[in-house]
Amino acid sequence: MADYRKQKLVDLGPDTLADALLNLAVHSDEADDLIEQLIATPKENVQRFKKKLSDLKHSRRFIDWRGAAGFSRELEMLLQDLKSGVDDPFTGVELVAAFYEADNTIFEMCDDSSGNIGDVFRYDAKELFVDYAKRCNDKEKIADIILKVNQKDNYGIRDTLIDCAGECLPETVIRTMIDTLQNWADKEKDEYGKRHHLMLIESLARQIKDAKLFEKTRISSWGKLSTAALIDIARVYLESGDVETAHSWLKKIPEGETFQAYERDKLLEEIYHKQGDSEKLTDLLYQKFRSYHSTDTLQALLDVIGHDKRDDVISDETRQILKADRLRESDAEFLIAVGKIDEAEEYLLKRAVQLDGNHYGSLLSLAEAMAAENRHLVTSMMYRSLLISILERGYTKAYPHGIRYLKKLDKLAASVADWKEFNHHEAFKAQIIEAHGRKRSFWSKYEVKT
Repeated sequence: MADYRKQKLVDLGPDTLADALLNLAVHSDEADDLIEQLIATPKENVQRFKKKLSDLKHSRRFIDWRGAAGFSRELEMLLQDLKSGVDDPFTGVELVAAFYEADNTIFEMCDDSSGNIGDVFRYDAKELFVDYAKRCNDKEKIADIILKVNQKDNYGIRDTLIDCAGECLPETVIRTMIDTLQNWADKEKDEYGKRHHLMLIESLARQIKDAKLFEKTRISSWGKLSTAALIDIARVYLESGDVETAHSWLKKIPEGETFQAYERDKLLEEIYHKQGDSEKLTDLLYQKFRSYHSTDTLQALLDVIGHDKRDDVISDETRQILKADRLRESDAEFLIAVGKIDEAEEYLLKRAVQLDGNHYGSLLSLAEAMAAENRHLVTSMMYRSLLISILERGYTKAYPHGIRYLKKLDKLAASVADWKEFNHHEAFKAQIIEAHGRKRSFWSKYEVKT
């Protein structure tokens, strides 16, 4: 489609396209800026970059959250001026660094709660910096620039350049950077400032896969190690190829600790794979599967124990799910996903009192799945919960959804032959009218088709 449109535009000819661009530029500052960029010489684009950056530093305007996306595009165009204007890699590195050093001005003049502005630094500016730095022969100068920029980092964005050092600098240069940062940390009297330098060392140590240095630095920075720190150290040892030491660090985590359990188990899974310990790997995967039933956790387990055991595993777990007292919507989703529709219906009906309409996303998808299987009673129970949730909250913006649910309930009622222990539809409707009949904005829009 894109190639087709491009060819059609090419066929229009340069005059037509030039007129269209100029007409568009009358109504769009971005289009006007793009035209200026396209017709400028490389030298002029460098001057445009420098002037725009200078104008930002002297600007008194403030961009609220609604204008953040537009401001991020403005910054992207600023970097595009640089990319179009500078071919010399060292000059490019210096100018991208100047962009990072303008972070105080940029973040103080806008509300970046959306994260759009930060992303320009983390992705667009970083990619441009790496592109220039890779082509620059004087790697020591690149390292000096990265360190200079990172002496201060008030907005936690400049360390992006530290985090990508491994993409453009050799290990020898990175180790010299580490020595410099360690020297700064040793002389730093402010605790926060010291930790800032040590954190940068950690990033560089991880990039060159020096797990011992990472461990030493983390201990120096924090002293007593938290669960998160133990996991971080284990991860770096694993990345550096030292599987046994990685495992030994994970063993230091107290038994029963739930904090970052997902990250810990993910590392353990990789460790057991590398150690060839199928018994422990199987136990771990069974544990993960039973703590959260899904087709993904089932697949991971079967990949190890064999897909020929699929039916047995599903049957065993279905029995366990049906024995549980507490409703877990994920368990119902799993039963449906593996084709256990009868069991899913039984599971939901026996725990209907636990259905919570506030869990809109999961409950609605379950209702739709059961409706597709013509399980009208259990579908009605879920739509009732969704409707009651909306009415009890008095959330008027959701009333159109509530009206739709009530109309679905009206239609489903005709297909339910046995209401079991549940109220018939008319009795249910009478209850909600009694409880919420004064919500006229809801009932005025509800019309039952006869």
